[in-house]
Amino acid sequence: MLDHGAPPHNGGPSAPHSRGTVMRLMRRKPVERLVAEGGHGEGGTLRRSLGLWQLTMISIGATLGTGIFVVLGEAVPKAGPAVTLSFVIAGLTALFSALSYAELAGTIPVSGSSYSYAYATMGELIAWVCGWCLMLEYGVSVAAVAVGWGEYLNELLDGTIGVTLPAALSAPPGDGGVFNAPALIVVMLAMAFLLGGARESARANTVMVLVKIGALVLFCAIGVQGFRSGNYENFMPLGMAGVSAAGATLFFSYIGFDAASTAGEEAKNAQRDLPRAILLSLAIITALYVLVAAVAVGAKPWRQFTDSEATLAQIMREVTGQSFWGTLLAFCAVIAIASVVLTVLYGQTRILFAMSRDGLVPKVFARVSPRTGTPRANTVIVSLFCGVLAAAVPLGQLADATSIGTLFAFALVNVAVVVLRRSRPDMPRTFRVPLSPLLPAVGFGFCLWMMGSLSTVTWVVFGVWMAVGLVFYFLYGYRRSRLAAPAPSEAK
Repeated sequence: MLDHGAPPHNGGPSAPHSRGTVMRLMRRKPVERLVAEGGHGEGGTLRRSLGLWQLTMISIGATLGTGIFVVLGEAVPKAGPAVTLSFVIAGLTALFSALSYAELAGTIPVSGSSYSYAYATMGELIAWVCGWCLMLEYGVSVAAVAVGWGEYLNELLDGTIGVTLPAALSAPPGDGGVFNAPALIVVMLAMAFLLGGARESARANTVMVLVKIGALVLFCAIGVQGFRSGNYENFMPLGMAGVSAAGATLFFSYIGFDAASTAGEEAKNAQRDLPRAILLSLAIITALYVLVAAVAVGAKPWRQFTDSEATLAQIMREVTGQSFWGTLLAFCAVIAIASVVLTVLYGQTRILFAMSRDGLVPKVFARVSPRTGTPRANTVIVSLFCGVLAAAVPLGQLADATSIGTLFAFALVNVAVVVLRRSRPDMPRTFRVPLSPLLPAVGFGFCLWMMGSLSTVTWVVFGVWMAVGLVFYFLYGYRRSRLAAPAPSEAK
């Protein structure tokens, strides 16, 4: 509580006010209150309709796609054949954080993901910072993924009807275009699915996930026919620094496994299924990434990789000498990347839903349609913002900005699991991170290391983003936070 009544000390008359402000910034939201509010929004409630299978597919759907279909072409020139090692390093970084996510998702099964975990363990200001990073992670990554979707759409159109969209309408400014129309279109399509309801969106996502897993298996089966061991002779041409730099970029490929945690208020048995979905999806994703990267580099000399977003389709065409297989892969990639847009957009809307319920962002984001059980206004606003961003900003800048926001949020989750273990050791946990606090500390260190591998420009963008977020918090969230008011059960 704000301690306005405490007597002043050596700090002068303003000391009580300063101390009250600090206490307000450090105020924690009790886990019991977080869980009790689960599903409740303005005018309606979210519907619990998702089981383990759907949650796992959401996690895979949000993760498996852009990193291997799109960003691989940007990462190989940084690391050479050792890009496979870069995937492993990025996967290990994700694994340590995934263990912490799994414990907290089973303990605090709510939509806010790491934002809510930080609110329960480290206080309101840190929670806001985490939530603001999640907006960078989810919202900006939707735009980044949508940019890559347009590249594969052009590959598909070229292979089927022999035409492509003009550069002016298929690339953002700075990449030779004026407006990336396909990127906007795919975001609008995802919005339409989400407005129909969580269960319907999950069904569509499951179909798309199965298609993209099949596409990657097909790529490996055909690409291995062009495998040349000589492509691996100079395995690490740019040294460990290149491997680290590529790993930091490729970490963008793993920033979806936590999407399952944003479905905590729509899961049938969240405490049991969320930890399982997070870890199972990460295992499947990492295995596929490493396998596909190994085949891709074996089939094509690393120096011939370009920054084209349709890398895998090009390799298929080169190995077979036929356009059919590349066209087929392009079709699968169009489906695959669309599922990433769908599930990541879903995660962003649910995080904003939780933040709005706490009063830190406008209440419009917490309004729930009684008919569909979805935050409709939230979905429309976020979709329009992400669609316009995708149409106007190049992919590379978006991917790196997303990675740094994600790494920062993951670092906080590793801290949160240790804090909650110490502050609430007797809470029931359906999953426990082994060797805690050692593994969370390792996860925290990995996140900092990979953040340090990102460019100065990315850090500047991140700094500006955080400054804007803090200004918004102190002008809006700090004054309107609902944590100062008693919970409904406490007011009786």
